Amino acid sequence: MKKLRLTLFLLFVFVTAYAQTKSPRQWFPGLFEAVQLSDVYPDNKTFVDATPKREPELIMKDYADQHNKPGFDLKKFVDENFTSPVLPNGGFKTDVSLGVRKHIDTLWQVLYRHHGKVSSYSSLIPLPNDFIVPGGRFREIYYWDSYFTMLGLQQSHQTIIMQNMVDNFAYLINKFGFIPNGNRTYYLTRSQPPFFSMMVDLLTHDKGEQLRVKYQPELLKEYAFWMEGAKQLKPGQAHRMAVRMQGGEILNRYWDDSDKPREESFKQDVNAAKLTKQKPGDFYRNVRAAAESGWDFSTRWFDASGKLESIQTTNIIPVDLNCLLYHLELSIARTYQLQGNAEMYKQYLSKANIRKTAIQKYCWSAVKGWFMDYNWKLKRQSPQQTLAGTFPLEFKIADNLQAAKIAAGLKTKFFHPGGLVTTFNRSGQQWDSPNAWAPLQYMAINGLNNYHKTTLATTFAEAWINTNLNIFNATGKLMEKYNVVDTDTKAGGGEYPLQDGFGWTNGVLLNLMDKFKPGKDIKQ
Repeated sequence: MKKLRLTLFLLFVFVTAYAQTKSPRQWFPGLFEAVQLSDVYPDNKTFVDATPKREPELIMKDYADQHNKPGFDLKKFVDENFTSPVLPNGGFKTDVSLGVRKHIDTLWQVLYRHHGKVSSYSSLIPLPNDFIVPGGRFREIYYWDSYFTMLGLQQSHQTIIMQNMVDNFAYLINKFGFIPNGNRTYYLTRSQPPFFSMMVDLLTHDKGEQLRVKYQPELLKEYAFWMEGAKQLKPGQAHRMAVRMQGGEILNRYWDDSDKPREESFKQDVNAAKLTKQKPGDFYRNVRAAAESGWDFSTRWFDASGKLESIQTTNIIPVDLNCLLYHLELSIARTYQLQGNAEMYKQYLSKANIRKTAIQKYCWSAVKGWFMDYNWKLKRQSPQQTLAGTFPLEFKIADNLQAAKIAAGLKTKFFHPGGLVTTFNRSGQQWDSPNAWAPLQYMAINGLNNYHKTTLATTFAEAWINTNLNIFNATGKLMEKYNVVDTDTKAGGGEYPLQDGFGWTNGVLLNLMDKFKPGKDIKQ
């Protein structure tokens, strides 16, 4: 009897675990496509975040029986069988008179989510600890968002929730072998910019250097994920995220293991694929790889036409991604150094130095005075100059002359009244001009500080702070992104309306206010 109970328990655990990796499209084939293509919800993300009210098999049986009958109402069927996601604390109102600091303190509570049991048929992946979400339609954790959110949590002395978030990401690495884009089953085919080692850096600032060793297993697993298959590659070959360059060096690209339309943007992808000359699977993978980059979308990933249908993300060696992996290699080296393992310390330090040299070789443009992405298929640098080129400052990969040229480029080309613009192209894509984003402002400003260019860093920081404060004082909101060229106009572009909340905006603003405006409270 005991053996039977144990067998049944293990079977339950296995079935539950398997269920919590299936995506809505896998659970509801046919119904999923019908809902996403028929505008039952204005936003495709709504249905994939909805929770089935009963077992998928029963829902699908009823759908098969009913959907071809006269008078079938798809929206009514969905409403009867799914619970739509709601926005917790959606009634929160800002008191602008209390200032932005009080607003952010309150927002940490509004954006706080308790971990707990999740329906086996929900797309939400349960986590072991509480966490902070970005806000708006983003109802789950997001990988790279969380680092910039944590910058503000640190200023707010919220070390416990920071620890919880790092532990959640460690849990995801151990469960799936990598950190997904977010804790949704439809994100299990891709990651996001690898900021986990940077998060560990933040925690060590509060809790001591030895904490690095605790996360060594997860740092190594994340590294293995990004480097999978690299050793077998010959020059000019790629496997998933790894690319062997013509000189024999390994650099990395963004990738997604699926070549189907994104479930959360299904209709947009299907319609966009009608315009491309690429094979549909290649196009969808390039779109998904751009989603992994976080820059979804930007002319950074397009050819000279500047059109989405030309997207070629998997051909691009992104300078920012490789800077982050350089930091990951250094972080792993440091964990071995703390353990007194000289051999492994030297091994990972060597990997980092080889990558640094390769970034210099393939990404530095002496003509433009800028770090550029590199098209490994065409064997030449991408033509688009973007704010990603400041990442080598943050990670001290640039030499002093390069830093000076980048500083000059930021001042004369990227800087506008509201802050640093993402690219020079007005394409209608949200990661292009005239839009600006908190994480890129932070990386550029902090990078300049690394090279003692404090006056320019202060100028950029104050412009960004004022942009945030002006919009906040006018609307009571902190936005996902800002228009820094036409500062009286809202940011636009993208596949969804402008979101407020907003995790990484709050985090970067609080960090910069504390660094660059001490004691100057203008209703902060």
